[in-house]
Amino acid sequence: MKYTKQELIDALQAEYDFLCHDDFDPEEDLSLDEHQKMLKDMSYDELVAETCTDDIFTLDDFMRTYG
Repeated sequence: MKYTKQELIDALQAEYDFLCHDDFDPEEDLSLDEHQKMLKDMSYDELVAETCTDDIFTLDDFMRTYG
């Protein structure tokens, strides 16, 4: 299944929000706005790579979790 660039951005943003929710360090971590801008500047292939998916945790699994 192929996802749109915006769907990948939304899912990666949701993952980032989840991961930073309880452990955000403003000196180390990007703000949500900065993170979203970074994602928007990435290519489709870079976004897919950013999901860190593989044969075990697939892109479909990632999208079901965060999409």
